[in-house]
Amino acid sequence: MKRGISRYFCERGFGGPKLTVHYEKSGCENVNSPAVLFLPGFGVGSFHYEKQLKDLGREYRVWAIDFLGQGLSLPREDPTLVSEGKKEEFWGFGDEAETWASQLVYSLDLWKDQVRYFVEEVIGEPVYIAGNSLGGYVALYFAASYPHLVRGVTLLNATPFWGFLPNPERSPVLSRLFPWSGTFPLPSRVKMLTEFLWQKISDPKSIAEILRQVYADHSTDVDKVFSHIVEITRHPAAAASLASIMCAPAGQLSFADALSMCKKNKVPICLMYGREDPWVKPIWGLRIKWQIPNAPYYVISPAGHCPHDEVPEVVNYLLRGWIQHLESGGSSSLPHLEDEDSESSIARELEFPRDGSKKSVNLRLYGSKYSLWRQVGSYLRSNLSLVLKKSAQDKSTC
Repeated sequence: MKRGISRYFCERGFGGPKLTVHYEKSGCENVNSPAVLFLPGFGVGSFHYEKQLKDLGREYRVWAIDFLGQGLSLPREDPTLVSEGKKEEFWGFGDEAETWASQLVYSLDLWKDQVRYFVEEVIGEPVYIAGNSLGGYVALYFAASYPHLVRGVTLLNATPFWGFLPNPERSPVLSRLFPWSGTFPLPSRVKMLTEFLWQKISDPKSIAEILRQVYADHSTDVDKVFSHIVEITRHPAAAASLASIMCAPAGQLSFADALSMCKKNKVPICLMYGREDPWVKPIWGLRIKWQIPNAPYYVISPAGHCPHDEVPEVVNYLLRGWIQHLESGGSSSLPHLEDEDSESSIARELEFPRDGSKKSVNLRLYGSKYSLWRQVGSYLRSNLSLVLKKSAQDKSTC
């Protein structure tokens, strides 16, 4: 597994080595294999895909990147100028933006452009792209904007919303009501609020509690993930970067718009969701499934918000099968759907070795024939059957 840094230059005027993209890569020797790119969720980075880099790197060329403003892709210098004689604890709290950061804001549109640059300049060919949580939104947004650079999209508990402020291009009048939209320097009131919140957010106890919430199986070892996140919070640019992210405008495309464009351009989509996610419930995956019936939808249990890290054996197995299915033009069946005439909803136990013992999870697949009305009908028939059976039993008792 190799680490690297890609300098990022884009049309918005960001320059020099001030902004860099940290990434990790594996499978360099698999020169004739498909390229797979993983995008992280909010607050983490490429380290969250260590289990994919190690395992899938045996067959594919695999990359994982850190979004600008997160992970190890934080700026190398303070994006703001600090007045002489004044000292700030955090970068980005100065009085004036540096020239290279005058238009900098950590937003969906920035990350979409970052991914485009990385695919074109570093990978150099269309990719299978997978994203967890925020990374899922960015993956879909990227695919909608540049379908020619995408061979397929895998959504891992993708968040269907991001950005609280209106986008200036979609809502120019409404956006004028908000004088600050995540650029540098931070306004004085935002600085005060950020300092207050940062004390709580960056506390290791708070980080540990969040991990306990998002991982359904508390036997999963999250020590490395925890250590990486704590390390990121100690970077002087982390606090202001968080403020920029949280106050950045929404993307030019909503999640629904991006999904519609992917459907129009026939971009293959696969859904893998942890059933016990406390934040992005599986119903969000079903909403995507209703809009794109041909997208295979896998629900894994027990698994929370980060199934790729909690049950990597399952996610890697499914991802392999899906890529093989697409690469074979459909002649290779999807995992757990060997017979195209199978039921539209299939639930099975999947067992795999881990740490010298065996672990099992429940895997439910909603195939191409899945229908909401069929599911409702099946549910009603099942309950009606139970009611009639109970009624018959009551009569026989009498």
